[in-house]
Amino acid sequence: MKVVIVTGLSGAGKTQAINCLEDMGYYCIDNMPPALIGNFMELLDAGSMQGEIEKVALVIDVRAGAFFANADDIIAGLKRAGSDSKLIFLEASNEVLVRRYNETRRSHPLSDSGSPLKGIEKEKAMMEPVRKLADIIIDTSGMKSSRLKQEIRNFIAGGATVDNFVINITSFGFKRGIPQEADFIFDVRFIPNPFYVASMKKLTGNNKKVQNYVLKFPETKEFIETLDKMITDMIPCYIREGKYHLNIAFGCTGGQHRSVSLANVFAERFNREGMHVTLTHRELE
Repeated sequence: MKVVIVTGLSGAGKTQAINCLEDMGYYCIDNMPPALIGNFMELLDAGSMQGEIEKVALVIDVRAGAFFANADDIIAGLKRAGSDSKLIFLEASNEVLVRRYNETRRSHPLSDSGSPLKGIEKEKAMMEPVRKLADIIIDTSGMKSSRLKQEIRNFIAGGATVDNFVINITSFGFKRGIPQEADFIFDVRFIPNPFYVASMKKLTGNNKKVQNYVLKFPETKEFIETLDKMITDMIPCYIREGKYHLNIAFGCTGGQHRSVSLANVFAERFNREGMHVTLTHRELE
């Protein structure tokens, strides 16, 4: 019996995660009281149910109220029992979680005053013992649902390999803030800016004329070759440590020309090398 427990902070993406697992053939239960997990497993092991359900996914979180007490002890006991169980913990930054609650106009389950931030801080403290038991922790702050699903599929498949390792590339403008989810941020403002060339001012790095301009400088070419080798050499090390993806961000002043050009170049390079790549131009979306 394969058991996947999905937990984490409210608003971090547990619904998308459980939907993904359901699509993968898991029998899913949302908002399962942790105290009932043992009884549920006994039910599945009973003669009448044996063999009918082979994969189970359970969502547990603070919505269970008093039933959530001792969740960490229950999960630790499940692991000690030798069952084929995995614990996925989803989280996101306070800023992102507050924004998600404001957008959906829903109340945080632990917020008495209606302010989600107080509920988020209280939930983090409650979830910390469970978080320490997680087999994988996924920060969904800057993730689209498709990327979250890919993370989960990779994890369930048994770990990171060259075949399922994903490189997420983002271009952005520093004047609008840096991407919080980035593992590496590269400032490409050292390259001459096409914005100051009249014929390219209103174009973007998706335009071939802009790309040719950005790529013609010796410092750009040296940067590309050096960074390509560094990232390529590091990927096997990340895989060895069980990391499933790498988030790389290229930033320039406005996120229109240089960062977009470099992001496109590296996406093309890594694709040619057979890697899985996602590409996002934050300021162009």
